[in-house]
Amino acid sequence: MALCLGQVFSKDKTFRPRKRFEPGTQRFELYKKAQASLKSGLDLRKVVQLPEGENINDWIAVHVVDFFNRINLIYGTVSEYCTERTCPIMSGGLRYEYRWQDGDDYKKPTKLPALKYMNLLMDWIESLINNEDIFPTRVGVPFPKNFQQVCKKILSRLFRVFVHVYIHHFDSVCSMGAEAHINTCYKHYYFFISEFNLIDHSELEPLKEMTEKICN
Repeated sequence: MALCLGQVFSKDKTFRPRKRFEPGTQRFELYKKAQASLKSGLDLRKVVQLPEGENINDWIAVHVVDFFNRINLIYGTVSEYCTERTCPIMSGGLRYEYRWQDGDDYKKPTKLPALKYMNLLMDWIESLINNEDIFPTRVGVPFPKNFQQVCKKILSRLFRVFVHVYIHHFDSVCSMGAEAHINTCYKHYYFFISEFNLIDHSELEPLKEMTEKICN
């Protein structure tokens, strides 16, 4: 029997502490609006569309943080099965291998175990979304000119988590009864990046068949 989602996706399994929006801010209100739409049963293609009169960068910021939280939780749920022994390389099957590069500690693309890669990825994203110069939270402070480029990079790398989980850990996902939840999260992510052209679709090739199956 499938476990309830509250059991499967418990806060104890979160890979990183959740990033929260400050109550009373515009971004918090946008987040509440987005969550209400998700829970209303509306078509996800419509849910991701920019609400009338809202700033596109605020909308993107809200979703980037939300996807970070959700994907972080998904990986945290399967991370006990993702060890240096089971996943010595961050990959998506035999055809796709992801190497880590951040320009600091890893100046060249470096082959790493999936768990190490995920740790570095979540640290990297967390440092960006907590950086007031990139994700400003104060009223009247503008987004930087390269904000959407930064978000594209974040979303591109988060996609790799979906790739690894779907290809290497989906049996574990199904055994926990979490398949429908993860599929919905991926559909939400896919429709959002498609709506705003945030990822080159050639990068989505590793999950092409899965995307066609659950998003059409």
